[in-house]
Amino acid sequence: MTQQTGSTVGASGGSADGLQHTGYGPETTESQSPNSETAPAEAMTDRKLSLADIERKRSRPVSWVIFIVALLVAIIAPYGIGRSLAVRHTQTLIAYLDVFEPRGIAFLSWTAAFIAIVSIAMCVIEARSWTWRVILLLSVAAEQFIAGLCLLKMSFWYSTYVVFGDKAYLANAANLGIIAAGFGAVVFAVLFVAILVLVKKDSPLNMLTRSWAALSVFAVIEVLALVIVLFGGLLTMV
Repeated sequence: MTQQTGSTVGASGGSADGLQHTGYGPETTESQSPNSETAPAEAMTDRKLSLADIERKRSRPVSWVIFIVALLVAIIAPYGIGRSLAVRHTQTLIAYLDVFEPRGIAFLSWTAAFIAIVSIAMCVIEARSWTWRVILLLSVAAEQFIAGLCLLKMSFWYSTYVVFGDKAYLANAANLGIIAAGFGAVVFAVLFVAILVLVKKDSPLNMLTRSWAALSVFAVIEVLALVIVLFGGLLTMV
């Protein structure tokens, strides 16, 4: 009996030692569990870092800096050039403007301003597209050049009368076209914010805040503003 008991104890001890040596014992299991928990965490950290690197590469801050500088140049330089031409070559400018009807001049200036405003919205929607950025630069430059030629500013009708004399209505028509586009943008912005703030989320009116629906509403408001300028008697008032 003693030998059997000793052999049993020895066998159990040997089996325990064997489990420890073979790596299937409880100590080995506990020592491996922290590694098994940290491995997915390290993999997730690497994945997050890689995604951050990808987003940083896609951001391209240098290109945005170049675009902003180009936009500032498109805002400032054409206006100064147009204003200089209006002051120094007034008679030549009047000869060119006199070919058009006031409504035609207002429509041309409104078109330039309208395209510029739409390009701003499209640059936000299509942030990675350079096509709309180029269109924005060109349209802003055109709008600012027209504004400079026609001396657009607060109380512009005084300046246009001093420079253009009895032909001031031609320059005023261009200024009214630009103002109509800007006024339409302000009305749309107020309407858009009012829908976001005042209307419930489950209301059908929230459809108007989606990108293409919002652009459609904006286009309707802009056309109404143009119609008011062209046929509302404003061209004969200033």
